[in-house]
Amino acid sequence: MVKVTLVRSTNGEIASVKATVAALGLKKIRQSKTFEETPANMGQIKKVSHLVSVEKV
Repeated sequence: MVKVTLVRSTNGEIASVKATVAALGLKKIRQSKTFEETPANMGQIKKVSHLVSVEKV
């Protein structure tokens, strides 16, 4: 399990990055969600790694 927290705004990002953040369920800065470490989830997290912080749970 990994805990993903949105730490930077999506303003100025391309549409696919905004869509990925939305698909992860993150809407507001400092909002967190917990995900399984599946390849699909880790790929999404890697794509937006410059906007989020990730920690193992």
